Amino acid sequence: MNRDIFADLHNHTTASDGDFAPEALVAAAKEKGIQALGITDHDTLGGIRKAMAAGEAAGVEIVPGVEISVRFKRPFFTGTLHVLAYFSTERVLDEAFCRRFEALLAGGRGEGLVKARIEKINQIFGPEGTSPILARDLAFEDISVYSDNASRRHFALALNERLGITDKDTVTKIIGNDSPAYLPSGIELADVGAFVRNEPVVAVLAHPAAGSFPGEGHYKEVLPPVETVERLLPEFIEAGVQGLEVYYPGHSDAHQTLLAQWASERKLIITGGSDCHDVSERPPGVSGMSRTEFHTLKETIACEDRKKK
Repeated sequence: MNRDIFADLHNHTTASDGDFAPEALVAAAKEKGIQALGITDHDTLGGIRKAMAAGEAAGVEIVPGVEISVRFKRPFFTGTLHVLAYFSTERVLDEAFCRRFEALLAGGRGEGLVKARIEKINQIFGPEGTSPILARDLAFEDISVYSDNASRRHFALALNERLGITDKDTVTKIIGNDSPAYLPSGIELADVGAFVRNEPVVAVLAHPAAGSFPGEGHYKEVLPPVETVERLLPEFIEAGVQGLEVYYPGHSDAHQTLLAQWASERKLIITGGSDCHDVSERPPGVSGMSRTEFHTLKETIACEDRKKK
C-alpha cells in the first residue's frame, strides 16, 4: 500500500537493540519528513527523554512508548509476542509512573525471568514436581552465583555443578526449548492487563501478521502465523489492548487489509511503524500512519490520561 506517512510509531534506539542513538533517530526521521515519531524500545523507557529533547529542538513530535515482550506457553504456541504501550509526554516526567512501569518490565528479562524459569523447573522437575528429576529444588542462588545476567549456559552449569546432573540429555530435557518447563522471555499477559487497566497507557498489538510474511522477514522464525495471533486476539483485547499495528514493513498488502478488517470489526484503533533498528535492513520512515490515524491515537492517549490521573 503506497500511502503518505505522517507518523512512524515503532522505532528502537541504543537504549535497547537499535543502532541509532535517540538523537540520531530523531534527526533521521526529520530528514525523511516524519512529523511524529514513536520511541518504543524493548522493555525499557531508557531512550525516551533524550528523544523528547531532540524532538523539541528538531520540531518532531515524540510519542513515548515501550514494546513489551509478552510470553506464551500454550499447546499451540510457545514464544513471545509484543505489545506497544503508548503514553503521554507528561507521564515520562512522572517518576512514580516510570518506576511502576520499569517494575512491570523487569519481570520479563533479567532476574525476573530467571526466577520465573526456576519456579517452572521446580514445578515440573523438582522433588515434588510432576516429573521429578532434581534431588532438591533449584534455587535462585544456584544461578546468580554464575552471573547477574543469566543465560541458558548458566542454568546448565548450575544443574551440573550444583545439583550433580552430569548427563547432557537430562540437562537438555530440563532447560531445552522443547522442555515442558521452558519459558520464553517476556511477562505474562495477565500482568500486562493489570497494568493497562490501572495506568494511563494505550496498548497496541505489534506486527500481528509478521510471522506470515510471504517474503524475507526478520520475525518469521520466531513469530507465529497470523492464524495463531487471531486465535490469541480475544485474550489481548480482554487484557486491554485497544489497537492493532496494521501498517508494518513485514505485512503484505493482503495482511494489511485483513488487519484493518479485524480493527473495524472489533472497534480497535489502527497504528503503524517501521520497527526501525538500523540504517539499511530496518530503516526509519518506511511505514507508518496518516495524520488522521495519528490524531485518533493521540486523542485515545489523552483520554486514558484524563481517566487515570
